[in-house]
Amino acid sequence: MMVVKIDKQKWSSGINQLKSTYDVYGPAKQGKTYEFQKLGSEQLPDLTVQNTTLSPKSIVFPQSEKMFSFHTDENKSGHHILKEMNNQSMPKAVLGIRPCDAKAFQLVKLNFDTCEYKDPYWIRAYESTTLIGLACNNPCSTCFCTSTGCGPFSETGLDVLLMDQGDSFIAKSLTPKGENLLKTATWSDSFDPATAESILKSGKEKAESKIASRVKTDQLASKSIMKIYEAPFWDDVAFSCINCGTCTFSCPTCWCFDIQDETKGCQGIRTRNWDTCMSPLFTLHGSGHNPRGEKTSRVRQRFMHKLKYFLDKYNQGIMCVGCGRCVRLCPVNIDIRQICNMMNSYQPS
Repeated sequence: MMVVKIDKQKWSSGINQLKSTYDVYGPAKQGKTYEFQKLGSEQLPDLTVQNTTLSPKSIVFPQSEKMFSFHTDENKSGHHILKEMNNQSMPKAVLGIRPCDAKAFQLVKLNFDTCEYKDPYWIRAYESTTLIGLACNNPCSTCFCTSTGCGPFSETGLDVLLMDQGDSFIAKSLTPKGENLLKTATWSDSFDPATAESILKSGKEKAESKIASRVKTDQLASKSIMKIYEAPFWDDVAFSCINCGTCTFSCPTCWCFDIQDETKGCQGIRTRNWDTCMSPLFTLHGSGHNPRGEKTSRVRQRFMHKLKYFLDKYNQGIMCVGCGRCVRLCPVNIDIRQICNMMNSYQPS
């Protein structure tokens, strides 16, 4: 473990050092919102924002990603053969990611990197990315991360944890990748590890005491899938939903995608694009049959997957890190916290 104290007057020079080795990403203002984006040559991450509107999952899992190229001209060699696109780039450093978003990568990893069929695109991007987390001294009012196995000072999935102390940061490396990044940035003001741990522990206790929002998940594992599936409250939950997909688009743990071919003449590109289970087209079969053609069935699928199917399959808790984005952004005020508590306490008659 390497611990350094970063004087904020040296912050920008260290980031400029990183840009010679990494593509550096961080929170930046985009219109009226804040998003993670690649930082320009003199641009610094804006660490004053509590949380970005969208999660940084697109840095590893792009919203639209070119996978293969092909051509169909039978007069040329190699026709009808997929050729993998060269998506390689410099290693990435993500500055200011919140602990909940870092934990989300670990949940998504269960789908892309630990199953029988691994996803090379996601794995390559993730392994070349270093996550520098910023502890949340003042969590959002809608955060419930302490109920999901996470927390404002959680180290899960991070390579470096930063704590803001006003005129300086304490930076603690958690992995060899994180230590290499700190050395590259030449933030060389070493700090006593024991003192750092004491400061971080105190900060963690203060931050966690500010989280007023909680959910209960202790009974979910013991519930019958079919009993919750057939519960009478799903029509009421779905009543106000407009199937806009804001919840899935903003969620750091949603991983669903569609694959499409785009052609022009004899040339074509195969792309992978984010998809949403809230769309009527998501489960539409070629035959015309749609097993989730009704709004209620789509809303139920979203919450059953997040809070029950995932938990039962992986035994890693619920598929949620408590970031609160879907709570803040839902235009009709559907609240995953209320639904989780309903599912957890449901007793069929």
